[in-house]
Formats: sequence, C-alpha cells, structure tokens
Amino acid sequence: MSETATDRIGTAPIGRLLLDFSIPAIIGMLVNAIYNIVDRIYIGQGVDPLGIAGVGLVMPVMMIIQAFSMLIGIGANSLFSIRLGEKRSDEVEKIMGNAFTLLFLFPAISITVCMIFMKPILTDIMKASGDVYYYAESYLRVILYGAIFAAMSPGLTHFIRSDGHPKTSMLVQVVGAVANIILDPIFIFVFGLGVAGAAWATIISQFITFCLVLGYFSSKWTRLRFHFKYMKLNAKLAGSILAIGFAPFIMQFAMSLVGILQNTTILRYGGDEALTSMTIFFSVMIVVIMPLMGIGQGAQPIIGYNYGAKQYDRVKKCFKLALLANTGVLCAGFIVTQFAPGFCFSLFSKDTGSLRELGITTIRICTSMFPFIAIQMIGGQFFQAIGKPVQATILSLSRQILFAIPAILFLPVLFGALGLRQIYGVYCAFPLSDVCSSVVSAVFVLREFRKWKNKL
Repeated sequence: MSETATDRIGTAPIGRLLLDFSIPAIIGMLVNAIYNIVDRIYIGQGVDPLGIAGVGLVMPVMMIIQAFSMLIGIGANSLFSIRLGEKRSDEVEKIMGNAFTLLFLFPAISITVCMIFMKPILTDIMKASGDVYYYAESYLRVILYGAIFAAMSPGLTHFIRSDGHPKTSMLVQVVGAVANIILDPIFIFVFGLGVAGAAWATIISQFITFCLVLGYFSSKWTRLRFHFKYMKLNAKLAGSILAIGFAPFIMQFAMSLVGILQNTTILRYGGDEALTSMTIFFSVMIVVIMPLMGIGQGAQPIIGYNYGAKQYDRVKKCFKLALLANTGVLCAGFIVTQFAPGFCFSLFSKDTGSLRELGITTIRICTSMFPFIAIQMIGGQFFQAIGKPVQATILSLSRQILFAIPAILFLPVLFGALGLRQIYGVYCAFPLSDVCSSVVSAVFVLREFRKWKNKL
C-alpha cells in the first residue's frame, strides 16, 4: 500500500473512510450473493422448484468450504491491517504468501473429502431422496470441480481492499457476478444442463474472478506481490492468521452444522415444500445480510489500523457508525420482508398454492427480529479486527451453538405439544437465537469499551 493511502486510514474523517471502504465492500458482498441467488431464480422459474430444495440442501457443504476461505482470508487481512497500523510493512508480503498457501491447502482437503464421501453425505447426513437427491447430487458434483477458486477468490480480494483499493476489489467481484448472470441461462437452457448448468456457470465465473485477483497483484497499481519464497509456511505467522480468523471460520462452520440440522429437521416435519420455502428464505436473507458483512469488512481495516496505532477514539467512532449503518439496513430488510413477503417469494417460484403460502409464512417468522441483530453482526467483526480471537469466537458461536441448535431441537417438540404445526417451531428458532445472541454481543462490546476509559 502506498504511504499516502496508509496514512489516510489513520487521519481521514471516520465517516468518510467508512463510506469509502464499506460501499465497495457491500457491492462486492451483494455480488457474491448473486452467485447463489441467480442460480436459484433460474432453477425455480425454469427448471423445478424442487431444484431449489436440492441446491439448498448442499449449501451447508459449500459453507464449510467457504469457511476455510474466511478462516485464512479474514484472519490474514486483520493481521495485515494491524501490521500496517504498527508500521511493520516488512511483514505484509509474508502474510500474503502464507495466506495464499493456506487458502489452497485447507479448501483442497475439504473438497477431496466431499468428493469421496458425496453419496453418504447426501443420503445419510442430509437425508436427501427422490428428486431432491437428484438435483442436489447434480449440483454438488459439478460445483466441487471449481470450489477451490470459490474459496481462494474471496480470500484474496480482502488484500486488494486493505491495499487501499476497495473499488478495485468491488470491480473484480462484479465482473465475476456479471459473467455468472450471462452464463446461467446459456448452460441451463441453451445447453440443456438444468441444475448442473447452474453449477458450471458458477465455477467458470469464480475462475474468472480468481484470475482477475492475480492480475491485480501483478499490475502497476500495487507494489505488493505474491512471492514463492513467502508461500513456504511459517508456523508462527500461519498460527497467528488461523487464530485471528478462527472466529469467522467457526461461525461459518457452525452455520453449516446448523444448516444440516435445520434441513433434516425441516424435511422431518415439513417435507420437500418446507425445505424449498426455507431455501427461498435464505436467498432473501442473503440480500440483507451481505450488506452487513460488507459494512464489517469496510470497517475492519479502519478499526484494525487505528487500534494498532492506539487511536482508540477513532476505533469507537468507526464501531458506532458501523452499528448505526447495520441497524438501518436491517430495518429496511424487516419492512420489505414483513410487508411484501409475496414479492420476495415470487422471485424464485411461480407457485400460487400451498408452497407460496408456506414460503410467505417462513419469510415473515424468520425475519421478525431482524432489527435486533445489528450488534450481533458487528460485534464479532469488531473483536476480530482488534486481534482478540477468543471474544470474537465466543460471539460467533453464541448464535449458532448456544441458541440456534437447542431451539431447533426443542421448539418443534413444544409446538407439537401445544397443538401447533411443528415446522413453525423450526422457523421460530431463528428470531429467538437472534435476540439472545444480540444481548450477549452487547455485553461483550460494552465491557471492552469500559477497559479503554483510561486510554481515550
């Protein structure tokens, strides 16, 4: 990163910085969401609504692979920003080199395992059968061929952003998403590949993004380079990357486990239609959650740099502005999903019967506590940015492990005992875990700020 760009993070107005870094990140995250959403729209509208259920069933598998991308990419990027704030620029390219190697190794191992055990994963763990199994297997088999690029591309784009070029990071992701939108109808309809065609379009688009990322770090726009000599793993440096990135990794990994439990529970109490409805809800939720991830990614280098520079007042101001922005996005999402759930559903399916009715109910219940999760979303990212992996991990686990899993297991039983539809108990697990985890996050953040009173 140039000296001017580095100094700007420590001196420019926080509000302006957050806008400059977050808006491209938000667009980039929304673009990433398009990879999944566009596939589901084309499948639901032009193939079969049960194809959406098949794709949704394998999403936890893909989330595990993406978790390794977050483990390395976010962990390395946090360390990257802190070292820049500490003026230790000599370590930056070493961090990049180690991150590149780790971004290849960890996803490659998980992809290999998935390829070997695909059938038992889908039938014994995911409980897939019939048409849902056919669609799930067709999609997963193809998507795994290019999953290494899906893991490496987002992990490496973090470095473009922290190198002082958030707009370039956004542009790289936009090109990949546009390619996916163009290729989807070609592979699905023109080539007649159906669900597998959506997977082919996705992996080709992700490969394009990967090539663009490598092109940036070979260009004149940056002095940073990936060097083979730094790709040999350094145990201490790799350990630091993994420690800092562990929180978002375990959150994503826990979400995949919750996804598996949730999918099997939904199939048990509601069948294929309920799984299709839940997959549609998650597609809608991605549109709301991704801007929050973008705000967090935009805030991360600002918080990390200024924390490393001991400018704690700027750290607090950035956190508060990010929290306010999160709340605004969530309130907007709440309004749309509560007052126009039918419109959200119709994007993915033309069904006008029982599937539509269940889909609308699913969307309304699961988003009912949206405005309260702003602190939960930014809290874990805050602790990760200041290099405190223990607190970040606890907050990341609280929603998924402490609250969501017990709620998914207990609430359907309770609803059944009360004479209510048990599938609604699964849906209510989401707002309940949202509220509980947000309370825990608020307590942790306030305690951390109190420790800074003598430093401000």
